[in-house]
Amino acid sequence: MTYLAALILAVIEGITEFLPVSSTGHMIIASSFMGISENPLTKNFEVVIQLGAILSVVVIYWRKFLASFRFYLKLAVAFIPAAIAGFILNDYIDCLLSNIWVVIISLFVGGIILIFVDTWFKHAEGTEEQDMTWFQAFKIGCFQCIAMVPGVSRSASTIIGGMVVGLNRKNAAEFSFFLAVPTMLGASAKKLMDSHKTIQSDDALLLLLGTSVAFIVALFAIKSFISFLQRHGFKWFGYYRIVLGVVLAVVVLVLKIRL
Repeated sequence: MTYLAALILAVIEGITEFLPVSSTGHMIIASSFMGISENPLTKNFEVVIQLGAILSVVVIYWRKFLASFRFYLKLAVAFIPAAIAGFILNDYIDCLLSNIWVVIISLFVGGIILIFVDTWFKHAEGTEEQDMTWFQAFKIGCFQCIAMVPGVSRSASTIIGGMVVGLNRKNAAEFSFFLAVPTMLGASAKKLMDSHKTIQSDDALLLLLGTSVAFIVALFAIKSFISFLQRHGFKWFGYYRIVLGVVLAVVVLVLKIRL
């Protein structure tokens, strides 16, 4: 992997991690086009640089992370389903990461869902995050498990899960950001533990570059997303996912380009 490829993937991660468009799906697509999808470092890189993106959440919402112990308990409860599912299905998930058709189908189906999400929850009153029960937090965590399928989008699944349990769009999006912290920390820590012996000095520099760039880009992406979501809702993300899914299908089927 070159430094340019690392920079491109990091920018993609920073922009897409908190958007309902699937950061993993976009990095799989980008790494395939750059011809590095089979590089052993790439899969580790794509997971570890998410640390940078989630650290931006801590920086932006630092007051929230100092609020109360109850807040951390809710995050822990919401994190439990993904922790269990990730442990059990880790090898299966790694296999899905190499299948571009999983990403294409997930992008398309997820896009259709996002087009109708605002209509489905149009009359939701919007429970405040601090009033959310333990069981509601757990249900959001169950929705997060769906995002283990590449292309689904962790952000989309948890935001929709938040609205299902009664949160408004803004609160659902913010809780999705908060939940990303323990989830991505856990995923990144496991990847580093599994592969730390194979990481060379050059690889460490690439990981540091990717994490730093993802952090900086995500700082701007989070604020922009919240503002856009409050004004326009989810439908434009849905249209984008559908168009991207169709374009990728054409590339694979018609142009015979192997991703």
